[in-house]
Amino acid sequence: MSGSSLEELLGRFGFSGKEIDTYLAILEQGEAKASVVADEANVSKRHVYSVAETLAERGFVEVNDHVVPTTIRANPPESVVDTLADDLDRMEPALESRFSEAAPRSESFEVVKSRVTVIKRVAELLDRADVEVTLAIPHRLLDDVAAELRDAVERGVLVVLLVSGVDPNDDLAVDGLASVVRAWDQPTPTILAVDRELGLVVPPEMLSRANSSARAIVFAQEQLGPVIVGSFLGNYFPMATEIHATDPATLPATYEDFRHAVLQATLHSRTGSAVRAHVTGRSLHDDDGPTELDGVVVDIRQSLLDPASSSFPVENTLVVETDDGTYDVGGLGAFVEDFEAAAVELRPIESTD
Repeated sequence: MSGSSLEELLGRFGFSGKEIDTYLAILEQGEAKASVVADEANVSKRHVYSVAETLAERGFVEVNDHVVPTTIRANPPESVVDTLADDLDRMEPALESRFSEAAPRSESFEVVKSRVTVIKRVAELLDRADVEVTLAIPHRLLDDVAAELRDAVERGVLVVLLVSGVDPNDDLAVDGLASVVRAWDQPTPTILAVDRELGLVVPPEMLSRANSSARAIVFAQEQLGPVIVGSFLGNYFPMATEIHATDPATLPATYEDFRHAVLQATLHSRTGSAVRAHVTGRSLHDDDGPTELDGVVVDIRQSLLDPASSSFPVENTLVVETDDGTYDVGGLGAFVEDFEAAAVELRPIESTD
């Protein structure tokens, strides 16, 4: 195949690894039930249906949902290749006309009409996370992005997860998927914010009804990210029940994401362990104030973990007692605290004795 495998070629056409495995399994079977394809591709049956919808839209397969059980049939390779060739031929003049018109843009919005595309965008955005993720997602779709969530946690990203449409008392497999997880038995919009500047909002009916006219919005805008996080933490997260929290991290550890520092300080406080904080940043009310603080964390105001101690839902504050006084420390954009933190190093209290 001229040095490129079939998997590599399909990847160039935008297929993910799971989509490739699913399509190849369908090709090898010719026509099969979703359960058979799932076993062959080592994916969930739910994922097979999602991938089949995408493949059908692109002309690769036909989904025979008029029979019971539903089967998926691979289209003849020659018709698939003809469809791809036609698509490329139609694409070329459009690309050329857009090329001269394109201008660099730092902000963008995308309207998404397909449920399959929504899940794809969520996975793509999770893969781009470096610092912080907040995500509200229906429980039935959690498996579709579980691998991306787990990878984000392993990269050290703070992941705050709300699983909707499920009883919090159920035995939910969420270990390793997030730093803190809450569950709520009510439907919610699917909300994702990544690193305060990327995200997605999806009305609940778009993912629950196949014929819904609702649309999702994907955004890349620094001004909108904090608004989405504020809505998530203020309107939905407090209504849910905490079902999982990660273990306290080994200290010392440095956090550029202030919410992550607050979460870890709270986790250590839960175990009865006091911590010190070395904070770099700026004084908010004194131009000649300090740019560094070092002291014991004597109080925490937060709502990520139960019991909440904040006076309003998005409040995240470390109260740090230093030799020069006690300071209320907030994160990026802080306005009610004394000090805005750019980075926080947490250390066990005994490390300075």
